[in-house]
Amino acid sequence: MSKKYKIAVSVLISLGAIVAGGILLLRGNTIAVLNPKGSIAQEQFDLIILTSLLSLIIIVPVFGLTFYIAWKYRVGNKKAAYRPDWDRSRLAESIWWLIPSALILVLAAITWKTTHDLDPYKPIASTTEPITIQVVALEWKWLFIYPQQDIATVNYIQFPEDTPINFELTADAPMNSFWIPQLGGQVYTMAGMQTKLHLMADEPGDFRGSSANLSGEGFAGMKFTASSTTKETFDQWVQSVKKSSNKLTLDAYYNLARPSKNNKTTEYATRDENLYDTVMMKYMMPEGQGIIRDEHHSMHHDNGDGH
Repeated sequence: MSKKYKIAVSVLISLGAIVAGGILLLRGNTIAVLNPKGSIAQEQFDLIILTSLLSLIIIVPVFGLTFYIAWKYRVGNKKAAYRPDWDRSRLAESIWWLIPSALILVLAAITWKTTHDLDPYKPIASTTEPITIQVVALEWKWLFIYPQQDIATVNYIQFPEDTPINFELTADAPMNSFWIPQLGGQVYTMAGMQTKLHLMADEPGDFRGSSANLSGEGFAGMKFTASSTTKETFDQWVQSVKKSSNKLTLDAYYNLARPSKNNKTTEYATRDENLYDTVMMKYMMPEGQGIIRDEHHSMHHDNGDGH
């Protein structure tokens, strides 16, 4: 093997080693997306790694050849061949068109398959009975309603490990995005509409949740904790919250829905089984006939004369 080819091969191997080392380092760090703790997040992580490695088929040779060509045809290299009349190579043209085209087809097939496999509306297959958590994005906090347990929380959710979670999401504020990076991808929340998300934690732990969509001056503090525990611990927590002196009545909801920043974790015992539906329906009713009225519009609705 000639010296010039040895240099090219060395450059390619070095670039490959650097990229592979970077992936390994990222895998062990604290970046949430690269540290999955749930089945959905693990599949998404595997997809990120697979598509990244496939992309390296193009990226590594291109950068390797860039350094090699810059070095070989530098001004000081008098041995470099000078070919002013050379304008094409069928072999080179075939390589840089066929390989990227094949890669695009492979990525397209992977994208089509994983888009269906990881559909957020698709329930998670499990022998364990799922729990439902209704999510309402407010300004600037998260309200979580447990319709089966008759409790609610602000900026905190708890659920058993290895248990599918059926999230039903809406908003009573500007459009937002619900995201627990270590458990799965984000899903948007919109007023008057419902979206769905199915996640599951594979082990106990506290995971960071946040808003993934700019929503005003309180956006930075719109965070919550998602806690995965044993089934026994979850049941004990539910019973303790049911005894809470905080009751999430409609009047309490009026106050909670008012814009506020950096809200602390709060727990409620609920009495209104239709609160979540009521929040959504207020945007579907004709003007002046909403079921639930916030403080800013209550006087207008009560008077009925626009004053």
